[in-house]
Amino acid sequence: MSLVVGLTGGVASGKSHVLSLFQSLGVPTIEADDVGRAVVAPGAPALAEIAAHFGPALLLHDGTLDRRALRSIVFGNAAALRQLEAITHPHIFAQLRAWLAAQSAPYCILSAAILIESGMAALCQRVLVVDTPEATQIQRLMQRDRIDEALARQMLSRQLSRAERLAAAHEVIENPDPPGDLLPAVQTLHTRFMAQVGAAGGIGQNAATPVS
Repeated sequence: MSLVVGLTGGVASGKSHVLSLFQSLGVPTIEADDVGRAVVAPGAPALAEIAAHFGPALLLHDGTLDRRALRSIVFGNAAALRQLEAITHPHIFAQLRAWLAAQSAPYCILSAAILIESGMAALCQRVLVVDTPEATQIQRLMQRDRIDEALARQMLSRQLSRAERLAAAHEVIENPDPPGDLLPAVQTLHTRFMAQVGAAGGIGQNAATPVS
């Protein structure tokens, strides 16, 4: 089994860009969001469980999940969100574990926006955080999604705080504004992760290391 690196970052931090750079180096990757969509596809057990719990009205005519309707149910409703996660997370974790167990490359990457708060970090030996100042996140969100500052701040408030992410990190890629070329930082980490494989104590816990 490969060394598993968990990749995460706040909204508009540049996590997806960093993931694409690792992919360009040939590193096997999996995105939890993709798995999350797969486990609620038509015919998947999680979809039937969601319909049974929240009601068949959440299924569209073609048998797919009405994501907008589901979001309206769980948005701002912590109890409903916990119920949804109790249905989907076991299926997501099972698929992630199966994929990770099948990897034979020196290391692989599990990318998840909620890596830490969901418990997915427990599947990883390293946690890599793409870090961006909150003010930069807000500006990027406003420009990217064409929203006002209040809504951007509301979106950030629904995520783990920057401090909490950094506290869980083993490595950090800093992505300030204006964004720079992150490939050198990714290449540095690629070399580091390759060297850690098989090294005594190389995948243990240690303080976060910024990379620039």
